[in-house]
Amino acid sequence: MTTNLDNVLVIGGGPAGTAAAILLSRAGVNVDLVEVKAAVTTIGSGITLQGNALRVLRELGVIDQVLSQGFGFDMLGLRAPDGSVLAEFPDFKLGGLDLPATLGMRRPELAQILIDRAELDGVNLRFGATVSALVPRSDSVAVEFSDATEATYDLVIGADGLHSHTRELLAIESGPKPIGMGIWRIFCERPNSIVRTDLFYGGHCYIAGYCPTSDSSMYAYLVEDATDRSGVSPTDALEIVRGLASHYHGPWDDISERLDNPDQISYTHFDSHLLDAPWHRGRVVLIGDAAHSCPPTLAQGGAMALEDASVLAELLLAERSVDDQLLNTFAERRYSRVRTVVDASVQLCTWLLEHNREANVPGLIAGTASTLMEPA
Repeated sequence: MTTNLDNVLVIGGGPAGTAAAILLSRAGVNVDLVEVKAAVTTIGSGITLQGNALRVLRELGVIDQVLSQGFGFDMLGLRAPDGSVLAEFPDFKLGGLDLPATLGMRRPELAQILIDRAELDGVNLRFGATVSALVPRSDSVAVEFSDATEATYDLVIGADGLHSHTRELLAIESGPKPIGMGIWRIFCERPNSIVRTDLFYGGHCYIAGYCPTSDSSMYAYLVEDATDRSGVSPTDALEIVRGLASHYHGPWDDISERLDNPDQISYTHFDSHLLDAPWHRGRVVLIGDAAHSCPPTLAQGGAMALEDASVLAELLLAERSVDDQLLNTFAERRYSRVRTVVDASVQLCTWLLEHNREANVPGLIAGTASTLMEPA
């Protein structure tokens, strides 16, 4: 059954959810966005956005703000643990020649830009609430919210992240699985020596890297074997990070001098998953990390989420209606591209875990980039 697209609920206020909400609301669809957190503009340290992510942010009308608040660059460096440069090469311009190859920025600032744009484009935002039940109907979805209110929608978009509650409500058991690696992320002042991402392979950690996020800020990361760090105090976490960072030099020496704030350090494990197509059940469709995730070895998680939102909105607005065939088409169009990214991201982790020195890393990255050069 085909349903006119008049009333949409988006669950999740991250990049995927806000992007979908902006594109649909701007085109005249009534869009409610519900987010369980009281705010999404205070969460996270930094994010790396490659050109295909920037391409979607331009479509959303926020590229000027992103470029002014973030830090764009076109080169990538590889270094040895002692800081010596092993290679420098132009990064792939996945969004076109007129956009930076890569841009780093603070996650809270990106979130604020997208929330402000959503408000400007008429999205009805509800923070601090979530969905408690989804009741499918033949041509709609009845939704019960945690504040005891109810509403009915032509389509529900589940964009609520890696541990998606929407996915649970749909009884989809497939979800993220651990890769075997953990990552320390550190947000700090940017020294003048850091003007791009450099990746340090070898030494004490699997990867030690960094990304500038503005003229004055940056985030760094150290990848180790997955470890239970749940009981580590902020002060102890700072000492662990200092110890790991001490094994790396060059610009890392400048970073180490700035490691003084335990509140700017976080630790998570690498996970990955990819739902089999289709990504919908009835009139509820999953996008972004709710449908797929990958370790950040290719820095494509945010881009894949933003592309999902763009493609779904394009298909919905072309028809101004929704049915199973359209939602099947959405998943079919996205699945192969996303799988390329997920598989390549996981493969890089596997090679690192195996200490495989014969792995064709440049070939894998170039092959993935050739796929991503094409529009989503």
